[in-house]
Amino acid sequence: MGTHGVPANYGGFETAAENVAIFLRDHGWRVVVYCQERGRGPLRTDTWNGIERVLIPIDREGWLATSEFDARSIRHAIRHRDVCLTFGYNTAVFNIVQRVLRIPNVINMDGIEWSRARWGKLRQAILWTNEKIAGVVGDHLIADHPTIETYLAKRVNRRKLSTITYGAHPITQAPDEPVLALGLAPGKYLTLICRPIPENSILELVQGFSAERRGYELAILGTYTPETDPYHRAVVDAAGPEVRFLGSVYDPEQVASLRFHSAGYLHGHTVGGTNPSLVEAMAAGNAIVAHDNEYNRWVADGGALYFRSAADAADRIGDLLTNPTVRWRLGEASRARHRSEFTWERVAGQYMELLGRFQPAGTTTPDMVSNGPAEENAP
Repeated sequence: MGTHGVPANYGGFETAAENVAIFLRDHGWRVVVYCQERGRGPLRTDTWNGIERVLIPIDREGWLATSEFDARSIRHAIRHRDVCLTFGYNTAVFNIVQRVLRIPNVINMDGIEWSRARWGKLRQAILWTNEKIAGVVGDHLIADHPTIETYLAKRVNRRKLSTITYGAHPITQAPDEPVLALGLAPGKYLTLICRPIPENSILELVQGFSAERRGYELAILGTYTPETDPYHRAVVDAAGPEVRFLGSVYDPEQVASLRFHSAGYLHGHTVGGTNPSLVEAMAAGNAIVAHDNEYNRWVADGGALYFRSAADAADRIGDLLTNPTVRWRLGEASRARHRSEFTWERVAGQYMELLGRFQPAGTTTPDMVSNGPAEENAP
């Protein structure tokens, strides 16, 4: 629960939900995933790749939509009387229901979401409150990074905490046609893929890249609206002639090709835990230039050069692009780090082991086909 559902086409939580669900399915579990869709009316059920889906139509936007979806998901899920896996604590107040009914609920706590300045004071207060509630009502809490676990340990009993990261499938080959179709030359560009907000250091990276002619292009993915967003305007104004704004690219195969054929990846995230985009870059064997903080250093380790300012970024980008040996070394270190910590087999296996601890006594994992999908009005 807590994601937009499967198949994943929204973000990191959805990708995690899909891969964990598939892994559990392959190991004999009956898996039910709650999926949010636009519209009105009663929920409906179907199957996707052997996974039960409960599709809940929501005719709202933003936080109101999330709240209604989570409430309806919980109301349906408690009828299973089985272990729940909830991604995110934004509406943890609703999870009091599972606690009261003694239905085990494992909660992935994401990053320190309430600390993000982009939410504003009111939403920060709501998120902070729900984080506290999740720490009380959750049977076990998942942190996606050791630093997040350390933070949570100051608020809850450490025995109810585990660190389980995000995963990515290794990219060992990819067609170059999607890259050529975008007007890029394989091996002659860097990628920058993230939400265009200040905490992701996009301005500093664009300024650093544009400080001199590189002989490479910088391919930036994401939706930029300089006409209405001052930060977007600053980024666009700072961009030199070798910077390309490609807009949003959602097709996974196209993104995989862009990563695989790039000379390196720029990662400016300053907050949060394990970032899925960074893990995916490592899975593609990218040499990385990353913002210097404890989150990125633990994830990328020896696969990155680190910066703190636009001037630092300019130097590190120069080191990356002018030295093929450095690029090769960083790329090999990225792949090795991915293999050791961030494969979906490892990550989903950790989820399965943890969820197994909370299976109610005497329960089994019946075959979905013989039992059929659960209806909203089932007893």
